[in-house]
Amino acid sequence: MENQQKPRKSVLFSQNLLRDLNLIEQLVIASSLKPDDTVYEIGAGKGIITEVLASHCKNVVAIESDPQFVGQLKQRYATQPNVTIVQGNFLDHLLPKSSYKVFSNIPFNITSDIIRKLVNADTPPTDSYLITQYEAALKFAGKPYGKESLFSVQIKPWFELLIKYQFKKSDFTPEPKVKIVLLRITKRQKPLISDNQSKVFKDFVAYVFNRSMPNIKVGLKHIFTGNQISRIAKDLRFSESATPTQLSFEQWLDLFKAFISLVDIKKRQIVAGSDSKLKNEQAGIEKYHRTRMSKNWKKEAIF
Repeated sequence: MENQQKPRKSVLFSQNLLRDLNLIEQLVIASSLKPDDTVYEIGAGKGIITEVLASHCKNVVAIESDPQFVGQLKQRYATQPNVTIVQGNFLDHLLPKSSYKVFSNIPFNITSDIIRKLVNADTPPTDSYLITQYEAALKFAGKPYGKESLFSVQIKPWFELLIKYQFKKSDFTPEPKVKIVLLRITKRQKPLISDNQSKVFKDFVAYVFNRSMPNIKVGLKHIFTGNQISRIAKDLRFSESATPTQLSFEQWLDLFKAFISLVDIKKRQIVAGSDSKLKNEQAGIEKYHRTRMSKNWKKEAIF
């Protein structure tokens, strides 16, 4: 079991450290990790997960931002040539073009940024196992665990998301106040949306999510006729008064197929650029909120 000395305040801000080597061993054995894999670890901390990964995989790249932890990790794994310790912010790290996987207890305060970086990479990992907060996992995984979100609908044509394990609070130090789970994100071997339609799909989903108050019928009124909406809703078995989060991913796929087959090129331009526009708006909101945070928050944050 890992040395249980109290972590520094900066670490506590965003990361709860696993303490049971045997539990990590069980999770890694149950994962898709193989002896010839290269695996990335984000936020290696004191290296308890690194130790297990190194015994199971050909190459381990452990990324850590905290200089004190980096020093400990380099000393601990100095004699293990299959472990590479990298000091820095994972969000600034260049991901490989060759095949790799991820297994990490990630810093919770940048969960969204980490997952977006992984799924939007030119070469995304073939499989990722991320220890994260349960509420965040619900947002990313959508149904059957919770309602679909903009994020879950946009990435599911390319990735499958499953909650593989629910931890006990006593598995961590310090003990978290929230539920923590292991979220698996697997790249599909065959995408459900073709490459030449990927941007259109993301624009379409972003457009509908951003304009569907109070319901999806309102969000679609500038794209489909009233009769078309009624027929589509009946065929796909959802209510015209449903909100975007109430549709299943499969219904979203069929709704997009209806958009492609029924809507002319001129009307398709209505949704063009919606995804980028929405992301820019969200980035502006996040920047605004960051500027309102206290100076103490900035000093205590890991990243």
